[in-house]
Amino acid sequence: MARQLEEQIVGRFPVGRRLRVLDVGMGRGTQALRLARAGHQVTGVEQDATMISAAREAFAGEPEGIRERMRIIEGHAGDTGVHFLPGSFDVVLCHGVLMDVEEPDALLAGMARMLAPGGLLSLLVRNGDAPAMRAGLSGDWAGALAGFCTTAYGLKRLTSTLAGIGAPLHTWYGVRVFTDTAAADAVFPDDLDALLAVEDRAGRTDPYRGVAALLHLCGVRG
Repeated sequence: MARQLEEQIVGRFPVGRRLRVLDVGMGRGTQALRLARAGHQVTGVEQDATMISAAREAFAGEPEGIRERMRIIEGHAGDTGVHFLPGSFDVVLCHGVLMDVEEPDALLAGMARMLAPGGLLSLLVRNGDAPAMRAGLSGDWAGALAGFCTTAYGLKRLTSTLAGIGAPLHTWYGVRVFTDTAAADAVFPDDLDALLAVEDRAGRTDPYRGVAALLHLCGVRG
């Protein structure tokens, strides 16, 4: 995910430009901190108190220059229009949030309005085109059958939605193609670099990316 995001930022903006970044549903601040370390000004929006505490703890260990580039706003993902003017950001991240929102189209439209012209919208969503895959690989046949009936976002629907909100799809990747069935507490393998290389390659290669557990979509504000 970090590799894909860096690739899009480096390819879209001049080298050395300090970007204004909004991270909607920041979580523990993993991507926010990475971008702040790279010199960008980052604002994170998060409503979960545990996540905010974890993010602040992570930021506290950083040098002052990096901490000064970080701001956390406690609030709901859908409240971004209350806090910011349209066109306030060069990059808007929304990773792992849309699947838990009652009106995702409205949230997407609101985030697109926050982007300056030419700005990048980065979305990480559950792949609605392949929900039966993971259950099937795990031997959960009832879950696999249920997965064929999902109404979750798929690539086609998201492509249409992004075009409709003025941030048409620029490129997309698969995330967790081979590793989604690993246990949450699984120990990292000795050949982690090779694993990441395979996931990175599969995430940008057909047909593998189409059956990934998650989709990373990058839209660009017109």
